Amino acid sequence: MWKVGIDVGGTFTDLFAVNTATGEERTGKVLTTPEERSMGVLDAIANAELKPSEISLLVHGTTTATNALIERSFPDAAMITTEGFRDVLEIGRMHREHLYRPYQTKPAPLIRRRYRYTIDERTNSKGTIEKGIDAAQLKPIIDSIADAGIGSVVVCLINSYVNPANERKVAQILTDALPNIRVTTSADVKPVFREHTRFTLASVRATILPVMANYFERLQVRLHEAGFSGNLMILKSNGGMMGVEQARIRVEELVESGPAGGVGYALEIARTAGCPNIIHTDMGGTSFDASIIEDGQGLITREYEIDFDIPVAVPMLDIRSIGAGGGSIGWIDSGGSLRVGPMSAGSLPGPACYRRGGTRPTITDANLVLGRISPNLTGKFDLDIHAARAAIETIATKLDLTIEQCAEGMIRIATEAMAQAVKLVLAARSRDPREYAFASFGGAGPLHACAVAEALGTPTVIVPRYSGVASAYGALRLAIKHDEEVFHYAPLTVEELDRIGARLKTLGATAADALVEQGAKLNEIRISFVMRMRYAGQTFEVDVIQDRSSIDNRNIEQMALAFHEAHKREFGVRSDDFPIEIVALAVTAEAPSPAGSLLTEQTTHTALARQTDRKVWFGGWSDALVYDAAGAQFVNGPALIEDPHTSIVIPPGWGARFDRARNCILERA
Repeated sequence: MWKVGIDVGGTFTDLFAVNTATGEERTGKVLTTPEERSMGVLDAIANAELKPSEISLLVHGTTTATNALIERSFPDAAMITTEGFRDVLEIGRMHREHLYRPYQTKPAPLIRRRYRYTIDERTNSKGTIEKGIDAAQLKPIIDSIADAGIGSVVVCLINSYVNPANERKVAQILTDALPNIRVTTSADVKPVFREHTRFTLASVRATILPVMANYFERLQVRLHEAGFSGNLMILKSNGGMMGVEQARIRVEELVESGPAGGVGYALEIARTAGCPNIIHTDMGGTSFDASIIEDGQGLITREYEIDFDIPVAVPMLDIRSIGAGGGSIGWIDSGGSLRVGPMSAGSLPGPACYRRGGTRPTITDANLVLGRISPNLTGKFDLDIHAARAAIETIATKLDLTIEQCAEGMIRIATEAMAQAVKLVLAARSRDPREYAFASFGGAGPLHACAVAEALGTPTVIVPRYSGVASAYGALRLAIKHDEEVFHYAPLTVEELDRIGARLKTLGATAADALVEQGAKLNEIRISFVMRMRYAGQTFEVDVIQDRSSIDNRNIEQMALAFHEAHKREFGVRSDDFPIEIVALAVTAEAPSPAGSLLTEQTTHTALARQTDRKVWFGGWSDALVYDAAGAQFVNGPALIEDPHTSIVIPPGWGARFDRARNCILERA
């Protein structure tokens, strides 16, 4: 039986498959079908010459949730909140995106004001219900929701993180009156304090719940009709996976589902290439993603925003994305300067050279014109170099540049944008890029990897064996994961540890049960314990992974030390002068990937086979040797290494070799 990973991107849908009986591996890459992305999943399976009936496990990463939020392509949802809190989503956190821009406007909230209703109720900060729910005042709200045709409602009441009774009563009344709508409560989504963060996250779930539920339903129907009867798992933003039934509900955990697969591959490279610290990047047709692997682990954030002041406060891999992919469009701004992106030609119409109706110049067109990709896209389909040149000429003439100079300018601009995105990730955590290896994934990534690494000062570039389908491969490497979190405000004292230990035990049992329901074996589940801690008087906190033995043995000194070290790592300072507070407790339960072990490390090498010569532009035309990706001899630039899904550009001054796991290692010669 086959185990398959699939990543649906903005331009391409990638597939990696392994036969568990024979060890045979297959890959596939097809153009994404934006009108119905589930069709692209079946197209990728067919492209790899697989039968859905022979697939026992399908792990699916998708950008559907991300696209729906960014494009606001979801049906209207409604909110019911406490009187006086209708405008929490607009008010936000009272800060500015641009300090010195006087006329800036904040993004519109996910739920329109006309569909945000208030009721007279109150739970105080201690959890005592001071005013219960009067069903009569919900009657006109229910009528209004029904008349508007709203299909999803979120209930966000003040202080429900302490006591959710009022929220649940409202939800029950709504469900009884309107059985066909989806009802979400903020306490079920994230039972922690700070109403803006909680209300916003609950709104994220409510707005994209219909989108994702419909997508998964269509996907399952199509797979079933094609003969698939295996296990369907969905990638999560935290670098894990969950069953499709969980994914239908916990949709807020799918915001970075697609890029998460690439992090799974990066974790494997950290082990096989002996580089525990890696800058992981993934450049596809539409976007460029960047994240950090440190000490062999992906870094987690709870500060991700889909737009300014619209946080998605769940544990997520710290991935930054910009509009810089192979389909990014070159254009001239009002000042007469050359710009690239963030607009993308996507898969339809695609770059001009794809012969699908595109006429605007893209990065893919530029690479084709400069000889950096083959005219048949390494065997996938023929590219039209004349159309690419014509598209670039439309802006080159306005800039008084040759077509080659303009194409090179587009690539240099895109390269700098990618380097800046990586620097943002590193600067946010005070990391030095010279201490990391640069891992380049995606069909377009290795074309630009050395140039981006030079801009960062990073000495080593790693292009893995399956770079062109990296997120699909990495999807099979990730563990099954489940997160639980609860509000718990208390000082860090010995007397408090018994209560903390009991609550963590309960959370751990809940998380473990969720994994068992998704097919994990109880004896294989590992649980990590997290305390969200801060110095007294601080506004925000840091996540501190605590050893369970420290909690059980009441080793408060060790727990405090773990917090001090985490605080210094994140903010550069620590202090023994302020008492320590806990504001929330969380657990992460994980079990090994249901795909099992995939990697067979290579112990022998074959020489790189020279295919042909090609003229490649590096500030001028150079003769470059083109090799296939079959071996491990050292290659000096200028040269190209091509495989079915990507091309590795080795500029002058760089050299390349393959390690025993068939990662391509590029270093300055």
